[in-house]
Amino acid sequence: MSAITSIEPTKAKPAAGVQAKIPPRRIDFDFSADRVPRYYVDGNPFKTTFVTALSSLFPEGEFFFVEAVRHYRNRITDPVLKAQISGFIGQEALHSLAHKAFNDAATVQGFQVDKLDRDVGFLLRQVKRFTPPIVHLAATACLEHYTAVFTEMLLKDEEVINTFSPEIRNLYLWHSVEENEHKTVAFDVYEAVGGGYLLRASFMIPTTIVFFAVIFWFQARLLAKDGQLFKVRQNLKGFNYIFGRKGVLSSLIPQYLDWFKPNFHPSHHDTDALLATWQEKLFGEDGLLTAKIMTPSKKLPH
Repeated sequence: MSAITSIEPTKAKPAAGVQAKIPPRRIDFDFSADRVPRYYVDGNPFKTTFVTALSSLFPEGEFFFVEAVRHYRNRITDPVLKAQISGFIGQEALHSLAHKAFNDAATVQGFQVDKLDRDVGFLLRQVKRFTPPIVHLAATACLEHYTAVFTEMLLKDEEVINTFSPEIRNLYLWHSVEENEHKTVAFDVYEAVGGGYLLRASFMIPTTIVFFAVIFWFQARLLAKDGQLFKVRQNLKGFNYIFGRKGVLSSLIPQYLDWFKPNFHPSHHDTDALLATWQEKLFGEDGLLTAKIMTPSKKLPH
């Protein structure tokens, strides 16, 4: 009687992003009007339009980040960083799609975020047209520092994140976890291809100026369209909440300024324990978003 050899089925190799602990997760969000109130941050028009102005930057902005990093991928020899780049690209691509879906829903509610998205695309096309790829990568690293610091605050300060309506809170918790999972990637690629301290430090200044000029301009347009621009008391109160002496963003200035230290690295802002907590809360066996994780229906950029 001949021996029968059992053959174990070959397990599929995990995707590079998963191996690098930067797994892209597609979440089934529902941004319909019956799930997302018009003023979805604390019932407040100023706070809501500020967050909507931020969201208007993400579809085109995240795609810009992907292109800036992918441009240099073939020059990276470190296999760990290469795997992290794949995870970075996958996560950012899904962030772009999710915020595009939210922006479309906000446009249906009358905020015309589609026009802001169009203007962001025009601005970034000019940046790509008139500046070299290393500047695109430096700008990406700068803006990734912003998002890492801001999203770390959202994960730490439940008083802030709980002002968001449930579906928008889910959106920003998911986004915040993934931003902190990949917060070192653009910086490490920048350094690996020879980007120096002087460029990254000096470029943060115009990046900051342009970023906030765009946000203020976009928010003013949203408030004007909504008939809220000249409600002075309401808007001053909202401005103070965000930018006042103890405001949500002004409290982050020390972390922002760390960028200008010559030896700075994003990992110096240690979020490992914070990430572990939120990864379990959101994506664990009984996580808040576990049941909403979808298999990507189309191939992601890589």
